[in-house]
This record gives sequence, C-alpha cells and structure tokens, in this order.
Amino acid sequence: MTHSSPPPSSASASPAAPATAASSATAPSAASPAAAPSAPSAVTAAAAPSAPSAVTAADDRSAVTGRRRIAFAVHADRETLPHLPVLLRSLALTNPGVCEDFVVLHPGLPESSFDASRRLHPRLVTRRAQDRTDVFRLDGYDTVVALTPAMVVLGDIGELLRMRHGVGAVRQPVCTGEAGERRAVLPDGLLVIQRADVDDALADRLADVTGDDLGPVLDRVLAPLDARYDFLTRRLYDDAPVPAHVAVLRFTGPYDAPGYGPAAAARRRFEMGDEEFRAAYCALPGDRHPDLLAHCAPPLLAARPSLDLARTVADVHRRQGRYDEAVEVLAPVVADRLDAPRCHETLGLCLMALSRYDEAEAHLLLAAASPDVAPRAFAQLARLAWLCGRDAEAHAYARAGLDADPTDGGCHSWYVRTRPEVPEPRRPDGTAARQLAHVALFAEGRENAGDKVLPEAVRRCFGPDTGPDRWYAQPVHRLVDEEALEQLNARRGVVVGGGGLFLPDTSPNANSHWQWNVPDGLLARVTAPLAVFAVGYNVFDGQLYRRNRFAESLRVLVERSAFFGLRNHGSIDRVRELLPAGLRDRVRYQPCPTTVARLLEPERFASVERSDTVLVNCAYDRAGLRFGHDYGYFLARMAEALRTLRDRADVRYAAHMPADERFVHDLRREHGIALPVEQLQDMSNDAVRDLYGRARLVIGMRGHAGMIPFGCGTPILSLVSHPKLAYFLSDIGRREWGLSVHDRDLGVRLAERASAILDDHAAAVADVHAAQELLWKTTQSNIEELRSIFGSD
Repeated sequence: MTHSSPPPSSASASPAAPATAASSATAPSAASPAAAPSAPSAVTAAAAPSAPSAVTAADDRSAVTGRRRIAFAVHADRETLPHLPVLLRSLALTNPGVCEDFVVLHPGLPESSFDASRRLHPRLVTRRAQDRTDVFRLDGYDTVVALTPAMVVLGDIGELLRMRHGVGAVRQPVCTGEAGERRAVLPDGLLVIQRADVDDALADRLADVTGDDLGPVLDRVLAPLDARYDFLTRRLYDDAPVPAHVAVLRFTGPYDAPGYGPAAAARRRFEMGDEEFRAAYCALPGDRHPDLLAHCAPPLLAARPSLDLARTVADVHRRQGRYDEAVEVLAPVVADRLDAPRCHETLGLCLMALSRYDEAEAHLLLAAASPDVAPRAFAQLARLAWLCGRDAEAHAYARAGLDADPTDGGCHSWYVRTRPEVPEPRRPDGTAARQLAHVALFAEGRENAGDKVLPEAVRRCFGPDTGPDRWYAQPVHRLVDEEALEQLNARRGVVVGGGGLFLPDTSPNANSHWQWNVPDGLLARVTAPLAVFAVGYNVFDGQLYRRNRFAESLRVLVERSAFFGLRNHGSIDRVRELLPAGLRDRVRYQPCPTTVARLLEPERFASVERSDTVLVNCAYDRAGLRFGHDYGYFLARMAEALRTLRDRADVRYAAHMPADERFVHDLRREHGIALPVEQLQDMSNDAVRDLYGRARLVIGMRGHAGMIPFGCGTPILSLVSHPKLAYFLSDIGRREWGLSVHDRDLGVRLAERASAILDDHAAAVADVHAAQELLWKTTQSNIEELRSIFGSD
C-alpha cells in the first residue's frame, strides 16, 4: 500500500468548530519558549469535539490581543485514516509539551470513524473537505502545520511552531529520468502555512496545481525547511538507518516494504494500545502539556491508582483552576498517609481554594511534618490563618517555617506581615461612622508596584485624606465573616476597588470565585452603601473560568451595589454577558483612577521636568498565556527595537516586581543588550509617579505600566499580551498605541512609533492630556454621585 495525498482539486470545505483552549502558566525560556494552547478556532465543525461544560469555559479574546492561533491539520480518507493514531501518538510522545488543535480534513466519513483518534487527543477537530489543499483555507488559525497520515514524528518540531513568515516546506529530490534530478515541493509534503501570507487568490492557484510541484506557485512566499522536517523513507533503501536528526519521517511506500527495516522499526515504536500509550505519555520526564496529561491520566488512575500520578494530575487541575477535580483525584489516594507530604501539600492548596479551610489546614500540617516540604507548607498555613483573620496563628506558622528554613522568602513575608503592630492611637468616638471601608488588594513588601499605587489612587478620588482617619482597610482576600461584616456595616459606605479583581486565580476561593472572599449570604447582608469602583475583568486569553459560581456571586453583588463601575468597556461587556437582562444596565464605566493622577494632584505635575529616558516593562506571570510559542520571537523583536531606541534615549527597565526582571536577564543572555533596572517595587508611591512622570516615553506590558504613566501625562506604547491593555486603549480612542507581543513586525513597528513620539514629544504629551479629558469628566461625575450616596463625613 502506498500513502500519498489524493490529487488536488478546487473543492471547498465546510466550516469547522472550535476546540477548547486551556491555560499553561509555565515561564518560558528565551531559547525554548513555553507552549500555551492556541485560541479556539473561529470555524465551525462538521462534528466538533465536546464543548466545555456550562461550569467551565475558556475565555478567549485573541481578536483583541493578537494571540496566535496554531493548528495541525491532516487530510484523511477511509484508506488512510487508520494510520492517523500512529501519527498522533508519535507527536505526543516526542513533543509532550505541545497540544494544539488537530484538524482532520475528510471527505465525509462518519463521526464514529474518529473515535480511536479522539481517545488520543483532547483537541481533535473534524472538518469536511475533499482534498488536502483546503489546508490553505483553514480559517480561524494563524499558523497551520499540515501533515499526512503517512508521517511519523521522531523529534522536536518546536521550530515549526515558532515560524512566523511564509509557507515552510522541504524541497524534495525528484528523479526526472535522463535529465537527472530536480528539487520540488511535493503536494503531500509537510507544510507550515502562515495564513497571513496565503490570500484567496494564492489558495485558488494552489488548488489548481496539476503537477507534482507546488514550488512555482509558492515561490514568492516559500520558506525552505531543512530536510529533517520531511524526510522521505525512499532515501533509506538497503535498510539504511534513520538519521538521528530526523524530526518527521514520511513513508513513501508500504510500511513493511523490504529494505526499509530501520524506518519500519522507528514507526513501530508508536504502534501500541491506548493504555500503553497513556502510560508512556504519563511516564515521560519534564514538562507535559496539561490538556494531554489530563486527557491521558484519568483512565490510568481508574485502572491502577498511583500516588505520584494522582498528584501530577491534581497539579494540572490546580493550575487550570479545577480545584474540585484535583481534590476528587487526589483525596482518595492520599487519605491520611504519612509518607506523601507533597501530595498533602497539593491537596491542602486545592482545599484552600475551595474555601474548605479546616480540611486544608489538616493536610498542610501533615505536609509540614516533612523537612523537605515544611517551609512551603508553613507559608501556606500562615496564609490560610491570615485569610481567616487569625493573625497570631499566622505569625506562629510563619515563625515555624523560618525555623525549618531561615532563608524561605514566603515565610519571611508572612512573618513580617503578621507581626504584632504598635496599637494605633485611640480615635475619637464616631470615627467609624465617618470612615469609608475600602475593600482592595493592599500590596506589601516587594509585591507589584502597581498594586501599591492603586488603592491610594482610588481613595484620592474621594478627597486628599487617604489615611486611617477617613478609611478603614479590609483586605480583599480575607474571609468576610460575621465580625468583618459588622465592621463593614459600621462605616458610612463600602468601596470595593480598584484593580482586576474579577479574576479566578491569584488567591482563589469558592465563596465568590473572584478576589473578594465574601459568601453570598453575607454579601446580601451588607447594609452600608456599597460601591464597586473601577474594578476590571482580568481573565487572560484561553484561561479557564468556572463562570457559574462567579455569575451567581456577581448577581448578588450587582443587586446589592448602589454603584457598579468597571474600569473599561471590555470588562463591562464581559460582565454584562454573565448577568440577567434586568441587571445589565446597572454596570457602568469608571476609569481606573491611576489614569487621571495628573488631575487628582495638579500641584505635583504642574511643572514636570522630563528626563531623556524611555522606560520599558514586561510581565511574566502566566507567561504561557501571554506568549505561547512566541517568546523567543518577541525577545528578538524587542532587541531589534531597543537597539534603535538606545541611539535616541537612555533606555531603562521598569520592574514592577522582581519577576519582571526576567526580561533583562534574557535580553542580555540571548542578545547581548544590558539595561539598567529601576526596581519600582522598592519605591514609594510618590517615587513611582515621579519616575513615570519624568520619562519621555513608557513602553509597558503590565496594565499599570501603561495607566500610571499615562495618568502622569507621559506618552505610552503598550505591549499587548492581555485584553485589558487593548480595552484601555480602545476606551481612549488610541488603539494605535498598542502592539501585540505576537505582531510579526513588532520590532520595526515599535521602533517607528516610539521614534515618532520622541520626534514630536510636545504633541505626544498634548495627545495624552486630551485623551484624559473624558476619563476625568466621567470620574468627576461618578464621584459626585457617590458623595450623595455615602453622605457627608
């Protein structure tokens, strides 16, 4: 039997449906970026894979952020479909960190035909098509890696996923008789298609090719690949061994043809049953894609419970926010065993996220009995006690962790945060009645500088006194119990905000499924006027969100609020989607107060003396969701832009937290560029505003690396890796100030736009001031309304 694609035709294909995307938060390396799942496709399926449940959905905003959508594609008919499982197994076992949509084009096979393949891949999409040339029209994806069932993957194909231009293909040697040999791009060869480079006209021409060479048609966009990515078995006659560097082997004849023994042996490595494949995948060392691991492991656990595998699967579920599933997997295997401290640690973290605090504490104490795990476990015990309002116990747990490891940063942070404070001076009777309660994330120590500046900015909207005489602080992550409820109700009003508090992780809880840890029943009993002020919907592209619990809490929150203002219209749209129709109009616009700092403190910014400085900021939390396969490409394009800008200005790096400095280290190691670092997390709020206010330009990836300098009157350019940056720029009518981190021409465009700002800086500053006017008028109007709601102090 031979294995080749059918003759090309111009038949069009029916649309296909999206598969579910999942999150991956692994920090990438510059040389080998972490893979995050591509966004769900925009196409519909002839028979789609099972959709996400009503409880869990992947939040995809790739149209906003420009996040690259990648798919593998195969055309298979009744004859070649049985060979597809070998290809799928080989791909998973040789590239265990890769799990993109896998689109199977077919001429109308029954859905049951794909059952065997679905058991091997969680994101299989089927699409009806007559021939392989429909890969050039596969809408909903930016990059398509076209394979055939006659292929087997033997090595790393990361380079293919990182390609950004043209159509990648191998020019194969083709015998032409007496004329000798020529090189051709064969119609059934491996292709890496950048959809931006293949328009409808080119796709039509490719569909009409009748010869055995696509090369002449592709000449303008062809990106030649090394032969290792499409190595033909006909080159291995006389039982020649498969070269060690071959990444993709393509069979050009029967799999068992005589004279090709080593090639057949390479393929036989992946001829195995489902259970053997699952066991092989789960046993692989290193990073494995969470979607694939969660797909392969449960049947194994059901057949042969394993402590290590259960913990691995539970960790996958935990990283994806599936805490109940993590507990379901791990709890029966762990029970009260004393020889599984890391399992108890994972179980404790998941139970804490489910707000099952007593059970979580019990398991974390079991974990703390192990010297290897004790520091981490005690740090989590300190956090748990603090969440529940038990500061003395939190301090004791942190001290126990420091006794186990005096260098542990987590324990040290909690030890400092919970140490007994000097009692505040007694305040006059009636102080509580004059105060506003402020529910917010109050960052401390070396935490995110933006989260330190933000609470003060919120308070300044209500007046110049931002201290304890006028404000009562309620940390947003601390559990609201009866005592906390009493304190809130004793104030003349409660302000919740600002920041991206509508977020399922960071400090997850099952009471609200967003950052305010308040049960619905207690929220409904808040009698003080309640205002949600400049809160943002902060979910990343592709991040899994248990929306039902959040929607229930959100409904109670909106019903109870006298004012409900979100910081951008993108957040407004996302939240309105989750509300009953009768509550949607109560959601309104309140810009982040950091964006109007210049107008809140006119005396501070009245006469700013600019330095000749360009500040740059990048973010690395949930790096897989931010960069996907494109981190190395992003880093190279940034190096290209920064080399240009360093000839124009003093380029420095603005780190909002220690993790941000990853960019500086990678840039120096990979591209030999060293940037001085301004460590904003160690600065006062005034110093942060002064630094941003003196800069000539700020290029930032964090939301507040854009909003704070903008609020200080400084021109900005945003590196968009999260929808919130695009939402803000859309609100102020300046979308051109944003560039996606996935932009294929990021380096050139960033350098051009930055240079234009520096060339006419006065006009750029005036543009910022003009864009602030609407934000300021909206804020002033809302504050007047809130003053009438809260009454005088």
